[in-house]
Amino acid sequence: MDLFEYQARDLFERHDVPVLRGIVATTPEEARRAAEELGTNVVVVKAQVKVGGRGKAGGVKLARSPEEAEQHARAILGMDIKGHTVNTVMIAEGADIADEYYFSLLLDRANRTYLAMFSLEGGVEIETLAEERPEALIRVAVDPRTGLDESVARRIAEEADFPVELRDQFVNVLVTLGDVYREADATLVEVNPLVKTGDGRIIALDGKVTLDDNADFRHPDRAELVDEAAIDPLELRAAEKHLNYVKLDGEVGIIGNGAGLVMSTLDVVAYAGEDLPGTPTPANFLDIGGGASAQVMADGLDIILSDPKVEAVFVNVFGGITACSEVAKGIRGALEQLGDKASKPIVVRLDGNAVEVGREILTEYDHPLVTVVETMDEAARTAAERASEALSSSSTSGRN
Repeated sequence: MDLFEYQARDLFERHDVPVLRGIVATTPEEARRAAEELGTNVVVVKAQVKVGGRGKAGGVKLARSPEEAEQHARAILGMDIKGHTVNTVMIAEGADIADEYYFSLLLDRANRTYLAMFSLEGGVEIETLAEERPEALIRVAVDPRTGLDESVARRIAEEADFPVELRDQFVNVLVTLGDVYREADATLVEVNPLVKTGDGRIIALDGKVTLDDNADFRHPDRAELVDEAAIDPLELRAAEKHLNYVKLDGEVGIIGNGAGLVMSTLDVVAYAGEDLPGTPTPANFLDIGGGASAQVMADGLDIILSDPKVEAVFVNVFGGITACSEVAKGIRGALEQLGDKASKPIVVRLDGNAVEVGREILTEYDHPLVTVVETMDEAARTAAERASEALSSSSTSGRN
């Protein structure tokens, strides 16, 4: 789970990372009152969205009075930034910035360790810096067993040639950020920029934090951090049903059992649709798991068919723990439950445990929407063709 900047700021403050004051506002009037409460000569009105590029999009503005803060908040609230609607702004203290740095600590999956990165050139997109001037970015592997301790922080300071007079303070801030990473069960803690102020303080001015959802059981308070308004309604429904579902932007709904099989199915469907009119692509990732019941299958199909963009569904199951007979019952049960709400073609490929029984169940059911295909490639092509036909028909109707 990605945190909003204000949530990251609050998390940093709880762990004694030096930050500036910030107050959240959801209306222009609240923004003005927040600026009055902060009482500084300059405040910053910052859009709260989980995407970069806010400044370039006009989502970060300086205000030199509470009235100006209100004006900026009125312009920013409701703004669309890369597909994210701004519902909240943070009114933050202005900072007397002398220098800007970049720091992050993240999970390095490839090397099974943590990775700390630091640059004396902060405030810019790190991807751009890494590509254009890789020598300006220091990378230090961090042992997960010890974390980012003082020895690692001092190594970073020395390699960066960080000012000696501020080195102890800098080391302390990095160690504290390492504590945040460990204690919050994060996979990313990023500060850009980490700044030196005119009076010589090191402050985390803007934070980005990603929390490991697998550790939620250790953090019962995390439910308060979830922004349900930013979650796709279908993903919320799927979560309530305990389904492993991710909404994508295509037209072919995908159901499979096992993450690897589903990922392969996404690729096969995308390839099958490349040369078809409308170029249909996968609409979702849905893994019903290794021991899914008929009810789980029905719940998954119900959610996918509720997506207005879906034009066809591909059910791809290799029976192991999940018997193909149960999958077939789930498809039948879902269609009976949905009734007239089900109007999209469903292509089914079954193989493995109880495959003959599963196919027989669907053959006897003989539903006009269901087509059973034996091979994965042929089924993917069929599903993509069904979606393509629907897209073409829709396009023709639109022109008429």
